[in-house]
Amino acid sequence: MYDVAVTSFLSFPSSLQHLSLPSCQLHGEFPTQVFQLPNLKHIDLSGNGNLTGYLPNINWSGALEVLDLSVSGFRGSIPPLFGDLTQIISIDLFANQIQGQIPDVFGNLNTLTSLRFSSCNLSGQIPITLFNLTELTLLDLSHNQLEGSLPTWLLINMSSLLDLDLSYNKLSGPIDQLQMPRSIQIVDLSSNDLYGPLPDSIFDLVNLTSLHLSSNNLSGVIRANMLSKLTSLDVLELSNNSLLSFSTSGNDLNCSFPQLEVVLFSYCGVRKFPNFFRTSKLKVLDLSNNMVSGGISKWEAEGWKDLELQIPNPQLLQVFSVSENKLTGNIPSSICKWISLSVLDLSRNNLSGTIPKCLGNFSGFLRSMDLQMNNFYSNIPDSFVNNSLSYLLLNDNQFEGVLPPSLANATSLEVLNVGHNKLTDRFPDWLASLPSLQVLILRSNRFYGSLPDSVASSNFSALRIIDLSGNEFFGPLPKTLFRNLRAMAIQLKELELTKTIDIFVSLDLSNNRFCGQIPEDVGQLISLQMLNFSHNNLTGPIPESFGNLVALESLDLSSNKLRGTIPSQMTKLTYLEVLNLSENNLVGPIPHGNQFDTFDNDSYVGNLGLCGLPLSKQCNNHGALEPPAASVPEHDDSQVASFWQVVVMGYVSGVVLGLSVGYIVFTTRRPRWFV
Repeated sequence: MYDVAVTSFLSFPSSLQHLSLPSCQLHGEFPTQVFQLPNLKHIDLSGNGNLTGYLPNINWSGALEVLDLSVSGFRGSIPPLFGDLTQIISIDLFANQIQGQIPDVFGNLNTLTSLRFSSCNLSGQIPITLFNLTELTLLDLSHNQLEGSLPTWLLINMSSLLDLDLSYNKLSGPIDQLQMPRSIQIVDLSSNDLYGPLPDSIFDLVNLTSLHLSSNNLSGVIRANMLSKLTSLDVLELSNNSLLSFSTSGNDLNCSFPQLEVVLFSYCGVRKFPNFFRTSKLKVLDLSNNMVSGGISKWEAEGWKDLELQIPNPQLLQVFSVSENKLTGNIPSSICKWISLSVLDLSRNNLSGTIPKCLGNFSGFLRSMDLQMNNFYSNIPDSFVNNSLSYLLLNDNQFEGVLPPSLANATSLEVLNVGHNKLTDRFPDWLASLPSLQVLILRSNRFYGSLPDSVASSNFSALRIIDLSGNEFFGPLPKTLFRNLRAMAIQLKELELTKTIDIFVSLDLSNNRFCGQIPEDVGQLISLQMLNFSHNNLTGPIPESFGNLVALESLDLSSNKLRGTIPSQMTKLTYLEVLNLSENNLVGPIPHGNQFDTFDNDSYVGNLGLCGLPLSKQCNNHGALEPPAASVPEHDDSQVASFWQVVVMGYVSGVVLGLSVGYIVFTTRRPRWFV
């Protein structure tokens, strides 16, 4: 790789035929005369995102066959002179800062086989002339602002088309007139405004391997005898079409789906588990956010009457999600045969009973297990030997006993949420041995005792979310523990955040029996966005080091026994939106400036020694006592629980995408992928 200003290129020989400089960290404005070299056939400047300047409005080389300017930083509109590329075979302008309409002149490029303008900012309608390009095999205009009706009647003319991607635009209109060439293999019209039932013609595309129609307004029932015509289909994505459903007819059993591996049908109108999957080789099944009801086990009267019968090859299944349905009953022991499973999501149902003992070790590939918000009870099995497990969500159930020590074997664990159960245990010291743990939520259980004053500097060094609230912890806050929270002591811009979300950084120890002073070391956690020490027995002053918490958005120290003045250094917290210092023994003037000028009386009630705005008590009369303030109501635990479900699911959504199957059930913005 190079880091070169393009102006350093002095000259290019007129005989040059191939110019290939991908991902060379070129920067500056590329000399437009290069594009006019008479013999130049191949230009590849892809991956040089720091190039500047506009797409050149010049007479291009008449010999040019391949032009790849993807991810190169070019901006402006597409010049009509592109229509002079009479020998061009492939044009790729993916992920540039291009705007405006696609010129009609591209319909003149009769030799063109591949055209990719995705992830730009193009607008207007798709030129009708494009659909006259009979040699085109790839047309990708996805992730733009293209609008208008889908030219369904013209697609049939593109007799060589293999891959069509018009997803993430503003195309509208009925889809029932859609006609495509029989050559087509991949169709992606996701995230548009198409509506109506799927046309019969789409089920005659015998070469179709991937069909993506999610996030539209499609309706109707997809029947097995229609779908079974697509004998080459391996990916079917129809999520986020609330009026669309599968047939559950008994005749579906006679249909075969030999290649089908991925079915994504979340947020639709499914009421029963479809029968026809039993003839497929499913690897990914997402039926989350539907209305599937009844039992999950074969002895239940409704719903999944026999899970093994419906999925005859469970050893192939890699992703299985049926979250947010109405399923009841137990998890069948047959799940232990799903040895290839990577993601298991049964969350937000009405499942009950105990969970199988094998669940901690049945799949060596399992990375995410989500059983939250059901009615499971008894102990969590102490059988975790899988060191691939990264995300374990068991919160909002009725689990009892201790947190299983065998979880210490899950050395890849990043997210652990067992909040809102009935667990009774001391703080599990072995949690400190999990080097990748970033989210730890034990809230609203019966944990008790003191927190460990860890010695090893590596203990808890990756933690970014800690919630121990609503338990029975007591004793002083351990200084060494706070010193070890190194991920919280890094400025946000330095964190290795995922591409899809920012990681929320928080520390919640509220509603326990902690005592003693707040360590000055807490002020080192400069990436904290939320800090809650409320409803404890903390004493002493608010540390002046709190002025270092420059990312803090919410601070709650209410209902303690804190004394002294409010540090003036805290006026530096310019992101602070929520402040609650009520019900303490604080004295002196309330600081002013920045965010402190926005807080009202509720932030300070119950501190009889405080004075100054926004309180009515003047600071020149320190001896006067205020009348007793109304007590501060306890916080609504259900609202806090809802907040954490959003935070943790958002975290998991962004991170779990690294699975080998290439798809994650939790995301709402789907990348292009294949199994």
